[in-house]
Amino acid sequence: MTAAIEFPRAGGWTTEDLEDLPDDGLRRELLDGVLLVSPSPTDIHQIIAMRLGVALEESCPNDLQVTQGVEIRLSPTRSFIPDVQVATDEAAQRRGRYYTPKEIILAVEIVSPTSLAMDRVTKPALYASAGIPYYWRIETTNGIVVHAQKLDPESGVYLPVELFDARIRTVEPWPIDIPIERLTPRHLR
Repeated sequence: MTAAIEFPRAGGWTTEDLEDLPDDGLRRELLDGVLLVSPSPTDIHQIIAMRLGVALEESCPNDLQVTQGVEIRLSPTRSFIPDVQVATDEAAQRRGRYYTPKEIILAVEIVSPTSLAMDRVTKPALYASAGIPYYWRIETTNGIVVHAQKLDPESGVYLPVELFDARIRTVEPWPIDIPIERLTPRHLR
């Protein structure tokens, strides 16, 4: 049985309301009780996310898990779905439909034309205020460029760590070495 969905929600949407929505391929996120609905990502976006997830998984420590597209509930009225994320193994073994910010080590967003402000400004600010230690933003306009950022605990904002355009080579959150070409869809090489 499908429940009737009220649009707009009186008093705003909550993370619990998301569970009543159909699983129809649309990405639904919440920003202060406002329901944000995005179309399914493009093939290029998904290829990069898949390849990055596989590459990260190969070197990921056993106490962490790499996954894609799982909701992070920042608060009862804020919920985002990173393109790729690294969670604690304990959180992943819960097999839940969402993670809390404390269970996330790294959130990765791949910028799309419809997500410019969200991925460059809004999500990093809110991920940082929620205490997620690492944030990577992947730009694809002029090749693949990974902007790696680390949370500064004193200021509560992300600080740039490195900009990777040929090879992701870093020691945090664990030693990672991935050629950017490995993330690039074949038809773009």
